[in-house]
Amino acid sequence: MPREPHTWAVTHDVDAFLTRAGDFLRSRPALHTVPLTVTHALRTRGPSTFGARPPVLGLLERGGEVRAAFFRTPPHRLNVTPLSAEDADSLAARLAELGHDLPGVTADRATAAAFAEAWQRRRPGVSAPLHRHDRLYRLDTPAVPGPVPPGRPRVAEDGDRGLLARWYGEFAEAVGERTARVADDWAAARIAHGGITLWEAPDGTPVAMAGATPRVARQVRVGPVYTPAPFRGRGYAGAATVEVGRVALASGVDDVLLFTDLSNPTSNGLYQRIGYRPVADFDVYDFKDASRSAEMSA
Repeated sequence: MPREPHTWAVTHDVDAFLTRAGDFLRSRPALHTVPLTVTHALRTRGPSTFGARPPVLGLLERGGEVRAAFFRTPPHRLNVTPLSAEDADSLAARLAELGHDLPGVTADRATAAAFAEAWQRRRPGVSAPLHRHDRLYRLDTPAVPGPVPPGRPRVAEDGDRGLLARWYGEFAEAVGERTARVADDWAAARIAHGGITLWEAPDGTPVAMAGATPRVARQVRVGPVYTPAPFRGRGYAGAATVEVGRVALASGVDDVLLFTDLSNPTSNGLYQRIGYRPVADFDVYDFKDASRSAEMSA
């Protein structure tokens, strides 16, 4: 029996997308944590949440059921749920047909590699260097890694907005990620839902932060976690992360999740010591157009 054709529906309408793909995303909330939280933010705060250009969303249906989904909030990379190599190829073909110019892709390891290969076939002259290996963790049995550092946790408030905006910019620069979001807007949004926990030194100085997304599909994702350089190596970020996980579990969620960069053994070791266990590996690829780079350097 011939397989149904690969038909990807593409839209800018978040509500229409979630009407059709919402149940699919909620069926695997851990693996779909990023599309769940991003589409929640787009629906509650508007399509300009992540940049001036409208989001692009799509889904693949087969047998009357949604089998896969993607989103992109320009200028950021494409984010895709798990795909077979055949479906990755059909998505690359569809986006190329629509004239999309992608800066990269983020997905589980096999899907990311398959899509990167397919995109290069559709875009001669484009290379796809690996940008980062990530690992998704889930909080299993919470633990405290040794002595708790001096100080206390505190949920960030309106008066912390300038500090959070500055730290957000520093964090983005440290991890090598560009962002179209205005740092002050990001800080305001996080404060509005109690989404940043600060660790304060005994004198009241904030020394680290750990964020958390709003609760969606009974899961919360921790991040960003950041300590300014002068305060690193003292356990502040770990203590703030423990507090965020504790509060999330107390609220009744099923999953507390976080991503780490696998090239950073310090953070990966810390999160495992405080009770996080691996769920899946994700890869991030950049797409670089050699002809465009040559034009810009001419």
